[in-house]
Amino acid sequence: MLTRREVLITAVAAGAAMRRRIASAQPSQPATPVNFAIPAGACDCHTHIHGDPKAFPLFVGRVYTPEVALPEQMAALHKALRLQRVVIVTPSIYGTDNAATVYGMKARGNDARGVAVIDDKTPERELDALGRVGIRGIRLNLATSGINDPAVGRASFTAALARVTKRRWHIQINTSLAMIAAIKDLVAASPVPVVFDHFGGARAELGVQQPGFADLIELVRSGRAYIKISAAYRSSSAAPDFPDIVPLAKALIGANPQRVLWGTDWPHPNPVPPPGGKPTDVTPLLRIDDGRLLNLLPTWAPNPAIRKLILVDNPARLYGF
Repeated sequence: MLTRREVLITAVAAGAAMRRRIASAQPSQPATPVNFAIPAGACDCHTHIHGDPKAFPLFVGRVYTPEVALPEQMAALHKALRLQRVVIVTPSIYGTDNAATVYGMKARGNDARGVAVIDDKTPERELDALGRVGIRGIRLNLATSGINDPAVGRASFTAALARVTKRRWHIQINTSLAMIAAIKDLVAASPVPVVFDHFGGARAELGVQQPGFADLIELVRSGRAYIKISAAYRSSSAAPDFPDIVPLAKALIGANPQRVLWGTDWPHPNPVPPPGGKPTDVTPLLRIDDGRLLNLLPTWAPNPAIRKLILVDNPARLYGF
């Protein structure tokens, strides 16, 4: 058994290691210049802030621990990409604590909006306060939580509706095509907008005929759902230009360009600790070239007017810029 002195030495060493990690960690910045005209008011619709854990404690039930990613680093990213606006989404590492998201939003002022995570214990007065600082929706992170049971997904969606309908916020869902197919009737009847993250969890290598993709297309075409064509690297392993995702992107844009959003997923957290690792071990952020990713958009949407819808008009409508 360790002595008290040994415990203290171990704790101090662990704290020093974390401080060194915070000081040295640098989320990826674009290595490739943007090669097409970015319209004024363009928005990155999916980002996260990972604050210093001393100021923003992490959720004890988290499934991974990322490196720090700060507002000034995000500002540098968007300056390089020539993006004016941002939507910051509370990641699962904070549970229902949205303080780091609000911190990031305040750093960007009126060019920022947010998506919060709440539960049935979140009081209405907290939702009121979040709305005043620019929160415009809540996120159901079913994928990272490993929730695949349709009954649980339907219950989560129904509970979320009860909290946001009177506020006219939207519901954002990180999930799979199978879950989308299972809840599509609820989405179609929703009185508030519904947004699916990251190509709806579609797998690029399976193409447009994969199970559930037609259900996603139907919801987008009818205007009942928005889709984020974000984080192509999560849907495809064909780096660096992900040619196998082109049919999915074009199908979604073609279904209804007024319901398509774009985002980086910066700072690109890796939610899977390495083999043998624990959720509390710091997992390095993924190294992604967001300039190269943004340059894929003209391939997916060759028409500049459509790109303006995706980058400017649709986010302005949904998030209230």
